[in-house]
Amino acid sequence: MNKTRIMGGLFLALSLAACGEKKTEKEEEVRFLVSSPLKIDTSITREYVCQIRSIQHVELRALEKGYLEQVFVDEGQAVTKGQHMFQIMPVIYNAEFQKAQAEANFAEIEYQNTKQLADQNVVSATELAMVKAKLDKAKAEQALAQAHLKFTEIRAPFNGIMDHLQVRLGSLVDEGDLLTTLSDNSQMWVYFNVPEAEYLDYKLDSVEENYKKVQLKMANHQLFDHTGVVKTIEADFNNETGNIAFRATFPNPAGLLRHGETGNIVMHVPLKNALLIPQKATYEILEKKYVFVVDKEHKVHPREIKIESEIPDLYIVQSGITEND
Repeated sequence: MNKTRIMGGLFLALSLAACGEKKTEKEEEVRFLVSSPLKIDTSITREYVCQIRSIQHVELRALEKGYLEQVFVDEGQAVTKGQHMFQIMPVIYNAEFQKAQAEANFAEIEYQNTKQLADQNVVSATELAMVKAKLDKAKAEQALAQAHLKFTEIRAPFNGIMDHLQVRLGSLVDEGDLLTTLSDNSQMWVYFNVPEAEYLDYKLDSVEENYKKVQLKMANHQLFDHTGVVKTIEADFNNETGNIAFRATFPNPAGLLRHGETGNIVMHVPLKNALLIPQKATYEILEKKYVFVVDKEHKVHPREIKIESEIPDLYIVQSGITEND
């Protein structure tokens, strides 16, 4: 009997406590900040790996065979157009030139004498023509010998900077042997590859001059002081990569850039009527982006969106929502 009363009292106490909790419990309201996408003109930044090349980069090779008699320049030296850089021993070529010159002088004297005789009708016009042909041949051989002699002097074809020496003083060089390379770094050509879709964007929007201007991020992650301009685009796409090569030209007055460097091209792409949303307003499931959209009844629904690009703290939406959502 007492046990029954105790159990009944305990049940009554628990019931009263539960009723008390229900009365005191209040429904909590959670508020969220909502906003609509922003539609404005903006720009995005794209980067492309690039290779830096001198506007002129040529190999200097020996045009004649012989011993390298003199070297007037050093590795890494700046040279000017026409500057004497190498001298191949000219003794043999000089002797051949003098011989050809003497033969030309002899032929000239013979021609003048024959011409005087022809004027006096002592010799025929045919004989005079043969002597004249002999003179022309001697002059041609003289010019050829002079060219061979001149080829022993290797001069700079343009203003530039020397690379390392491939031969040393006293070396026996053959015709066509590489002596050094020369680079004109006053302007630099920078090559980078662009995917097909971005190439089409560029061509459709290239009426804007600012789109053609690009920046160069060097290997130390600093931007080069001067702005470049896209000058040319290759004719064909690479079928293996789906890319096409662009070439931008950069001024290089201080000579900071050198042939063979690498970096990144930074291109600012204008976007008109871009739809922007905060990145923190999205969430991701299985590599798909979603946002919560509030309907007319103030109910929240998830919706998948596609991202075209991103800028700091913002996404540029390609599809999925409108500016009125």
